[in-house]
Amino acid sequence: MNSIFTRVVYDRETSFELRSYFVLCHPSNNKLKMSVSEFRRKKLLYVFNVFFDVNQSGTIERKDFELAIEKVCSLRGWKPSDAKHSETHEVMIKIWDGLRKRADSNRDGQVSVDEWVSMWNDYAQNPSAALKWQQQYCHFMFQLEDASADGTIDCDEFTTVCSSYGINPQECKAAFVKMSKGKESVSWEEFQELWKEYFSTEDPNAPGNFIFGRTSF
Repeated sequence: MNSIFTRVVYDRETSFELRSYFVLCHPSNNKLKMSVSEFRRKKLLYVFNVFFDVNQSGTIERKDFELAIEKVCSLRGWKPSDAKHSETHEVMIKIWDGLRKRADSNRDGQVSVDEWVSMWNDYAQNPSAALKWQQQYCHFMFQLEDASADGTIDCDEFTTVCSSYGINPQECKAAFVKMSKGKESVSWEEFQELWKEYFSTEDPNAPGNFIFGRTSF
């Protein structure tokens, strides 16, 4: 028996579009659908497809992180011989190892959509008890966006990073206004709370929903 599972894919020439595809129904999927709302699923799939599944293979694997490392280092102008390049590689591979160990339930070396959603649904039950790799990724994203290293993120810094993932710069700017609630910058303390909100809230107007540069789901 087949069921429709919706996947959000970014179309770099236009905007986001929803593509539906069929996946084999499994008892664990039934439990998954009952516990994760459509709104939160859309948010999770957005991050999965745009920020993690870099090669658009439909799963997350080590190769995606290697590609992400090159993207980040290119964005910042860090050469392979630079210390920041090595530091980025080390941090990103640690994040991948943590993600794989927690989410790759069938041990095939890949994280599927179902495994991804299930893991973040567990996180939503108690965001304050985040796994180490989740904390590392949150910190990594903040540091990446805080290009000036002043401990805050402003609109230009936020837009530079999010638009590098193919998101329209104007949407990034609008997302920042919503995320910051009209303030000029977002601190590390505020960013952590917004991060928790993104992965757990059911409120479509919550400022945390805009932390990855999109204004609606």
